[in-house]
Amino acid sequence: MVQLLLHTFLQGSPINLSKIIFFILFNTLVLSASVQTYKNRANELKLHEKHYWQLLLHMNDGVSEIDDKNFFLSQTGATDAKSELEATLEAFFSGTTLDSNSTVCKFPARYRWLKEQLHARDFPVGECIEYDKIFKRVDPVSTTLVFPSAHINSPASMFGHTFLRINSSYHSKLLSYAINYAANANTETENGVVFAIKGLVGGYFGKYSLLPYYEKLKEYRDSEQRDIWEYDLNLSQEETIRMFEHIWELNGTYSDYFFFTENCSYNMLWLLEIARPTLHLRDGFNYQVLPLETVFETENQELIISKGYRPSKRTKLLKYESLLNSNNLHYPVDIVDNNFNVKEVINSKEIEHEQKKYILESAIEYLEYRFTKAKVSKENYLLLFHTLTSQRAKLGSAKPLQIETPQNPLSSHRSIRFQAGVGLNEGESIAYLGIRPTYHDLEDSHYGFLRGTQIEFLNLLLSQTKTKSKVEKATIVSIVSLAQRSTFFKSFSWRTKMGWENNSIDDATAFSASVGAGYSWGNEFAYIYFLIDPIFYVKDGFMGAIGGSVGLNIDKYSFMQTNLEATHRFYDNGVEQTLLFASQGFRTSQNTQLVLKYDYKDKYIISKKVSQERFQLMFKYFY
Repeated sequence: MVQLLLHTFLQGSPINLSKIIFFILFNTLVLSASVQTYKNRANELKLHEKHYWQLLLHMNDGVSEIDDKNFFLSQTGATDAKSELEATLEAFFSGTTLDSNSTVCKFPARYRWLKEQLHARDFPVGECIEYDKIFKRVDPVSTTLVFPSAHINSPASMFGHTFLRINSSYHSKLLSYAINYAANANTETENGVVFAIKGLVGGYFGKYSLLPYYEKLKEYRDSEQRDIWEYDLNLSQEETIRMFEHIWELNGTYSDYFFFTENCSYNMLWLLEIARPTLHLRDGFNYQVLPLETVFETENQELIISKGYRPSKRTKLLKYESLLNSNNLHYPVDIVDNNFNVKEVINSKEIEHEQKKYILESAIEYLEYRFTKAKVSKENYLLLFHTLTSQRAKLGSAKPLQIETPQNPLSSHRSIRFQAGVGLNEGESIAYLGIRPTYHDLEDSHYGFLRGTQIEFLNLLLSQTKTKSKVEKATIVSIVSLAQRSTFFKSFSWRTKMGWENNSIDDATAFSASVGAGYSWGNEFAYIYFLIDPIFYVKDGFMGAIGGSVGLNIDKYSFMQTNLEATHRFYDNGVEQTLLFASQGFRTSQNTQLVLKYDYKDKYIISKKVSQERFQLMFKYFY
């Protein structure tokens, strides 16, 4: 209409300044009238109160969780959904050029939704070259939720992680793109204690990123040794595109990152709700959002339609280790680390042909792993990789490596644990009651969890006898990483604990803290470990000790597991103490477990040494 009036007004007349000014004023008045009309209609429909508009602004109880002011077009947009909606409409119509930098192109999800809700026919049309280019490259068709499992030697990664993969029409999923949300922290160089504290109090910014999927696999599966679980979702192409539009709006914006709440997994739930607004994935999470729990929630709301598994470099190398004869195990490491001549393996008459294949294949995998850890220079990597692959090709075709799919994390127990039980202590009966919000310990059923890992917060256990009530333990944090050493992985084991417990030489519950380290070895049946644990107690003064522990964990069978540990401590006052512990757990269902326990402790009561034995029967329920 405006173009027609302009053509009529200027036709046959020389262009002069007054006509140009008239046109600008006329056009401004027309656009202002259109904006005001849409504002009025939006207010009548109360669009700012609509659930989807609140989702687009990431609003909870009227306040946005996005902390970057650049995300909002109104100065009060973070707390005023109405002002942000009106500012968005104004910005759509106020742009002098509708290129990639215009609001129309920067906010495609807002643009689409407002246009649909207002039944608009004359919304400005942008020339969004940059958006169209990325859209074509990503080619959004469907969505997959990806869960990299725990990283055994990284406390920041023991909960796992989640991100989304936008599947394209390409046959190979490696060519798809991944949507990730992460804190701006370098966990490789930053002090672990500092990282934990800053992560708890929101000391980092979290940002979304869009990267090729193969790059995320390289990071999580190859470098960090984490198995990858893929859960295909039943989001349609239209829903996936809707989610992609919103991801574009979040480009470059940040939010405060909180380790337990506004973390990677929580922000993935926002995106899924944007894709399908009838979902309410976040409603069940209040004080903590654990990655695996968000996977459980997607299954509960019937989003998952298929499940897949990608073994890590660690898993592959451990499989090769089981296939190689003991006298051939050293070859892959020697080839990569010590430049052992590959042809000596090829020409050896003592090495079987099939073993030669395994040696070279595992050497290739180990070389790639060492390169991702920056232990091999690029020049040496390329040279050795070419040598290994060309020599391997001469040995003929190979059977695909048969790696058994482990138990799916969705078959593991939930994170919150309630426990109750009975026991005997020196002939006296005791009742127990406990609660732990997070997450898993070595006594819990290991089904679906990474072997040898424990991470728990705020574990409270109370006891009651006929004569008194007692706090048996009140753990603030306890982390254990028993990484078994192997030919390819020379891992060390460690554990740390802080809180109140009653393992000291007197009979009182006292505050304690410890950090221990050692080594662990194992096979498919069980693993053993040896640890040295410095520990101190605070109760009516300071008391320190150093202890040595040896333990055995039998976890071959999914329905049961056995834990044995013996500790001997030397206290700073010259007293020695022996602690013995045994437990036998039975997995009665996915979220229930029965555990039999035995404790032996040396105690010193009124300077007299006594032996304290305790038997327990505990029922655990996870939810």
